[in-house]
Parts: sequence; structure tokens; C-alpha cells
Amino acid sequence: MSFEISGRLIEKYSTIQVSDRFKKREFVIESNASNGGMEFKDFIKFQLTQDKCNLVDNMNVNDEIKVSFNIRGNKWEKDGKINYFTNLDAWRIDKVQQQNQGSNHDEIPAPSINDMPFESSEPDDLPF
Repeated sequence: MSFEISGRLIEKYSTIQVSDRFKKREFVIESNASNGGMEFKDFIKFQLTQDKCNLVDNMNVNDEIKVSFNIRGNKWEKDGKINYFTNLDAWRIDKVQQQNQGSNHDEIPAPSINDMPFESSEPDDLPF
């Protein structure tokens, strides 16, 4: 199952070579949520693995991003103790375009007072 969330990138860490066959890279976003009229800030840490570790390279701290991710849970046993842990595995990261940042050539300028029609003392000779 896949999920998406948007937020502001606040940390990105270096890639760590965990073993000869596994590497990972972590990053954190700040996401704002509201509940019952109250605003909350969530700090959510994601991990990138293997060939996905470079997805955050072109992102800068404070960029607004959208993260597509999967939830992965694992069981780990050591010395007779069992531990469970959950990872948020990011598989896609996109920059979010700010509403004010767009191409100006698509914007239509607001009309000015000089563009408005006005009444004239000349006779109206239009056929309609």
C-alpha cells in the first residue's frame, strides 16, 4: 500500500552503507496537521534504500516536497529478545510548486481603470 504526504524538508542525512549489500539514507520533513481547530507540527523521518538514496540529492532544506512512501514493518530477534520496528520507505520525492511561483506568461493581468468602458456623448450607431 502506498501513501503520500507533503511538508517542508528540514533535515537530510548522508548515505550509510549498513552492509556490503544494503545502504540507506534518511531525511525528515515537517508536516502541519490540524485537529479540532488546533494546529500540530509533525516531524516525520523517512528512509531511502539502495538505488533510491539519491532521490533527495536535488532537494534543499526548506523546500516544500511531496513524499510517496510505503510502510514496512520488521521483526528482529537477538539474545532471545524480540523487537519490532517500522520504517517509512520513500520511493518518490517531488518538489511542490508554490502557488505564487508559476510561469508569468500564463497569467492574465487584472484590468485597469483605463480598460473599462465609459459612457460617451457620441451617438451609439451599433446595430444591436
